[in-house]
Amino acid sequence: MLNILKPAFILCLISAFLQISAYAQDSRPGSEAENMVLSAVSRMNENDIEGARSVLFKLLAQDADNDAAWYYLGMTSLMRQEVSEAEEYLKKAVELDPDNFWYRYRLAGLYGATQRQELTVDMYEKLLEDFPKRSELYLDMVDLYAAQGEYEKALDTINQVETVFGVTENLVMYRFNLLRRMGRHEEAFESLEKFNEEYSSPYVLTTLADWQMSMYNDSTAIAYYDEALELAPDYVPALLGKAETYRLTRMYDDYFGVMDTFVSSKDIPAAAKSEYLMAVVQKTDPKFIRSFTPQLDSVITKAVDVHPADSLLTRTAGVYFYSTGRNDEAKDYFGRTVASWPESMSATATLVEFLMYAEDWEALSEEGRKAFDKFPGETAFLEMASVGDYNLKRYDDVLDICRKVLETAPADSSSTLRAWSTMGDIYHTLGDAKKSYKAYDKALKINPDYVYVLNNYAYYLSMEGKKLKKAYAMSKKTIEAEPNNSTYLDTFGWILYLQGKPDQAKTYFKQAMLYGAKESPVCLDHYAEVLYALKEYDMAFVYWNLAKQKNSGDIPDLDAKIEARRKAVNR
Repeated sequence: MLNILKPAFILCLISAFLQISAYAQDSRPGSEAENMVLSAVSRMNENDIEGARSVLFKLLAQDADNDAAWYYLGMTSLMRQEVSEAEEYLKKAVELDPDNFWYRYRLAGLYGATQRQELTVDMYEKLLEDFPKRSELYLDMVDLYAAQGEYEKALDTINQVETVFGVTENLVMYRFNLLRRMGRHEEAFESLEKFNEEYSSPYVLTTLADWQMSMYNDSTAIAYYDEALELAPDYVPALLGKAETYRLTRMYDDYFGVMDTFVSSKDIPAAAKSEYLMAVVQKTDPKFIRSFTPQLDSVITKAVDVHPADSLLTRTAGVYFYSTGRNDEAKDYFGRTVASWPESMSATATLVEFLMYAEDWEALSEEGRKAFDKFPGETAFLEMASVGDYNLKRYDDVLDICRKVLETAPADSSSTLRAWSTMGDIYHTLGDAKKSYKAYDKALKINPDYVYVLNNYAYYLSMEGKKLKKAYAMSKKTIEAEPNNSTYLDTFGWILYLQGKPDQAKTYFKQAMLYGAKESPVCLDHYAEVLYALKEYDMAFVYWNLAKQKNSGDIPDLDAKIEARRKAVNR
């Protein structure tokens, strides 16, 4: 594979740099120059780039022709994503020591990374002339030729490698993939078969099986998977390939038989089991899960039983049971994940989020607080705890949490913004409009465009019939930001109605009905009032009847109001 020097890969390569011994001629073992170079490399390994550069520049001030110093400066430049500078330094190193393999190899890699194919190929061809025993060069050349569409040259290069180094599994797979890209599928298949006859590799056998499966030769695929598993009974790709073949061909008893083998093996890593089972849970047709819930229950619980302390598997089990509507079981497994991985904020967050989605308000309140105590400063846990308290109508507790958030979070943070917003909602619920509006003003000072607060603030003002101009201005910002939000459209339409503009209000209520307002008895009631004001009585009572059907205490005395409106129309 072509070793392209992209910034993300640099740290992975640093250990290889330590292998370079071709320093400047006067960098004798134990000399000051060599010690300085080694010090720079050590700093690079610790990601102290600037410290390494300081040492290298100091060395060059003493010896401007130290090739190793120039080379490592090039590496630090790549780590800083300064490609042009890196090229300059690497060229200098090559100039000073043109026989150094690594200098030229890394410069060729840089050319490849910057898509200068002609330069890259030229450098690699010259490297091969000078270093014919370096196997990595041949494979890099294969990749280069393939990238340029020169497939025959790539094949010739593979043949050269086999001549010099012998036949290997890696080379056979290179040839297989290359022939497939060339459309020579039969030849690709035969190359693997030939290798398998001599060496029998689980990897190659599984590749052959996958290939047969892709051509719908199910029985042949199974035969190859079985051959692979005879050689390596716990070879995960073969087990999963065989399982998927059975699943896709609806041989479900056989599928779950393989799954039992897969999850029961103590030699197969828990991570491999978790990855596959999570994919089954998240990506498989829900009908499959519903049809085979008992079997999947067995597979997943057995996997956990084999690795009882593995947090990934317990989390997977939690997701599975939640997705199948069994919250008690899900809660148990998410709790086990936290117990197995107590220092993981991710595991704790998963449990707390689950409790919120499961609407387990009491547990959410408790676990949210415990999570904050464990991870001080993570105010999101307190916020989720407040959701539990709010739904339990423990409004004083919600206010206490908000105050704690205000003490903990930065003054201009999103957490602080949400705390002021929540306090505004709670104070209004408690009947203290003055404190409510003061809290909303604090929130809007942080973010004047926070639509949640703008809408609630505007709506509460409209319900009081106060400051309708201010309410109008705030509400208008919400529908400009989210023109299809039925809640915001309702608020804006209602304010227009209160301003004596029912004809304009109607336009916004019609739009609100298109985007979900028909599910809200309050929105339906508002629209009915607008239509009534426009003397569209028949339609007004249609929407009031819909409001009655949806009303579950949201609108007190709705029936009495509708009856009064009917009497008024019939006079």
